[in-house]
Amino acid sequence: MTPRAAETGAPVPAEMAADSAVAVAGERQGAAPGRVGGLSNAEPERSPQPQLATEQAEPLLSELSSPGAPTHELPALDVPDPDDLPQGTTPRIPEIGELDVVRHFTHLSQRNYSIDSGFYPLGSCTMKYNPKINEDVARLPGIAHIHPLAPDETVQGALGLIYHLERLLASITGFAAASLQPMAGAQGEFAGMLLIRAYHQARGDTKRRKVLVPDSAHGTNPATAAMCGFHTVAIPTDRDGDVDLDKLEAELDDTVVGLMLTNPNTLGLFEKRLLEVTSAVHRAGGLVYGDGANLNAILGVVKPADMGFDVLHINVHKTFSTPHGTGGPGAGPVVVTPALEPFLPAPVVVQRDGAYALDHARPQSIGRLSYHGHFGILARGYTYIRMHGPDGLRQLSETAVLNANYLRALLRDVYDVPFDRGCMHEFVVSAKSLKAAHDVRTLDIAKRLIDYGIHPPTIYFPLIVDEGMLIEPTEGESKRTLDSFAAVMRQIAREAAEDPELLHQAPHHSPVRRLDEVTAARKPVIRW
Repeated sequence: MTPRAAETGAPVPAEMAADSAVAVAGERQGAAPGRVGGLSNAEPERSPQPQLATEQAEPLLSELSSPGAPTHELPALDVPDPDDLPQGTTPRIPEIGELDVVRHFTHLSQRNYSIDSGFYPLGSCTMKYNPKINEDVARLPGIAHIHPLAPDETVQGALGLIYHLERLLASITGFAAASLQPMAGAQGEFAGMLLIRAYHQARGDTKRRKVLVPDSAHGTNPATAAMCGFHTVAIPTDRDGDVDLDKLEAELDDTVVGLMLTNPNTLGLFEKRLLEVTSAVHRAGGLVYGDGANLNAILGVVKPADMGFDVLHINVHKTFSTPHGTGGPGAGPVVVTPALEPFLPAPVVVQRDGAYALDHARPQSIGRLSYHGHFGILARGYTYIRMHGPDGLRQLSETAVLNANYLRALLRDVYDVPFDRGCMHEFVVSAKSLKAAHDVRTLDIAKRLIDYGIHPPTIYFPLIVDEGMLIEPTEGESKRTLDSFAAVMRQIAREAAEDPELLHQAPHHSPVRRLDEVTAARKPVIRW
């Protein structure tokens, strides 16, 4: 069965108040029992009403320091004292007791927003629930305590997991072979394009230097092509949100390396003319790289290999439910057609005489990208796949699509919907009208969501949508949670009309207020 969120309820206070007592993960010290996205679950039969979070501050260790405080005493040095340190450079180490240190870092940990503490609708990131059984498996000694250079005969179980996970991923996506070496989605992209480059070079087709990339693509796509020595040409999106086929065909010639394509695309839409797109690229001698960021929408329903892709990277950390906040850790395996299989990273796990071994004899391989990928993340993904089975994987994708379409319907009369058609697992709305009427931008809405204890969705992406918000609810969220989020979004739209300045100054109930993000990016303060 697909993991489902607890049937928690919607917020129900009679009126909204700035000093509401519910604290939000990331701005709190203790979790309110049974809350969803910082919203109360009491009296679920009443209509959802937004509720604000409270403020909490945490001093720095240097501010907690007290000269002469009882601290740990270090043993005497058993090595010579350094004599080359400049005078006056003794490090300023806070003097603070162990209990206060533990409390400090515990408070900071409670500031971390996570899927376990609240609704996390970050579009294109698939912030889904991470089943705890995955963690139990990843902590088994035979997985957690082994060394990547251990002799093959001593890690047969680990090699077997790699061997079978590669075949599971290939089967799910319809490809012939897989490699688990890429350690993140971006490295999976890099591996995929290296494989395509190796394919063309092996055929002596060295004049191909042009990579076609839709203008709605993830930014890593053109960056990856550049890292492989290619240049990119952007293909515009048509009025329906699909790749403009006419513009694509105009760019196809004998210099085309291939097309980098995400399907469903970053607008949350399934490319309606996908087979025509991939066939056109193949007729020109190019290959089609698949960005698997949105695989969560189509598991068990359609296989990317059947849609004309030649290589696909898979975000195991997204689709198959492993923790990946703050940029990692990730896992980005690649799956390939038979034509690209000889070029996969080496070594490859093979089965010989009933045992598993590493095969380094891969003369056409693009080389080694890591030892065996992020093995702990892969073990979690393997557990998730085996726990669900084929029917469960299909069910979770169908539920993700249902949740996204339900939430889109709840918001379409309040926010602009630039591509008003059935979406897949995520969808884009825009604050374009709110900006024009009330000078309220998407950034203001995102900051205001923090006051309600909800992590903002992805904003200003895809870049082709003015004032866009990309929302991905995932399959694990209950209807009650979706209703609560929609109620907050609708309330914020009302606030934009009645009191725009309230949004301009948001967030109001967090330790850090509105930042000057441009200055922070250009002139960061990285030390005290």
